[in-house]
Amino acid sequence: MAWIKEVEVQEAEGKLKELYDRIGTRTKGRVANILKVHSVRPEVMEAHLNLYENIMFGDSDLSRAQREMIAVVVSSSNSCEY
Repeated sequence: MAWIKEVEVQEAEGKLKELYDRIGTRTKGRVANILKVHSVRPEVMEAHLNLYENIMFGDSDLSRAQREMIAVVVSSSNSCEY
């Protein structure tokens, strides 16, 4: 049970629905809980997505695999499941 109110994908409307659809294009329609916690504030979710997409997919000297490896190491050091 979530402690933070979340709007489920099937209940989303307007800007939130657009953001869920944007997420779904990369994730086969699935939206991670880490993103759903932003659902009551779509503008915050959009900022989170923009940051993530820029870091993971933006221009960089690092390959996608290198970026993923860094993310895994940082998550592991922080005992984070993501």
